[in-house]
Amino acid sequence: MTIYQVDAFTDKPFAGNPAGVCILEKAADDRWMQNVAMEMNLAETAFLYPVADGYNLRWFTPTVEVDLCGHATLASAHILYQLGILQPDQQARFHSRSGLLTAEKQGDWIELNFPATPAVQLSVPDGLLPALGVEALWVGQSKFDYLVEVASETEVRELNPDFGALKKLGGRGVIVTSQASTPGYDFVSRFFAPCAGVDEDPATGSSHCTLAPYWEPKLGKSEMVGYQASRRGGVVRVRRVGDRVMLSGQAVTVMRGEIEVAI
Repeated sequence: MTIYQVDAFTDKPFAGNPAGVCILEKAADDRWMQNVAMEMNLAETAFLYPVADGYNLRWFTPTVEVDLCGHATLASAHILYQLGILQPDQQARFHSRSGLLTAEKQGDWIELNFPATPAVQLSVPDGLLPALGVEALWVGQSKFDYLVEVASETEVRELNPDFGALKKLGGRGVIVTSQASTPGYDFVSRFFAPCAGVDEDPATGSSHCTLAPYWEPKLGKSEMVGYQASRRGGVVRVRRVGDRVMLSGQAVTVMRGEIEVAI
């Protein structure tokens, strides 16, 4: 069984967010998939198999299954197009825990259609800001994550969180963001998810489902470019359409291997 490693939300290898992609003939045992994800030791490994109207798609971190993952969905679509399983003019359709997700190839980019997950302002949870080591302009929470706005791109880039303290907060993760000062980008962010077994995710599609509805009214734009300022870096184009967010990214295949252990 072949497994691929794809760097997502980047146009060059060894950047963006690496994801495993495994195309199965049929549904696999949950424990087997979790073990493969643990062995890959990437932020997420995607497992997909054909169904009547597209593909069933599931995502696993090294420790847990997650409800939504942008970069591994992008990586999955990229492999389907690269292998010629789908033609460039065909839509990729993924049935997931978060409903139907689609992907369409647009030149060198792939656009994903994801549900928006806007954040609602809340009182600052005890321990959140000390764990991040920042002062906040705004704090809220989405369906999955805390969202914290800080004053500058420099603060975002220089964050050095206490991951042990963040893990005690529960939830999936914490998004920290600011308006961008680097030309070509509208906002910057970083994403921390120690509760999901990923201290810092290099380039996160699903966090942009929260960032897009947050920055749209503040910047007065429905189409924006986000930069995830991790060590590897990642570029995500976002386009808000009602209760959906269109996420566009590029991807590069960097490895292909064979799984020797039977399902």
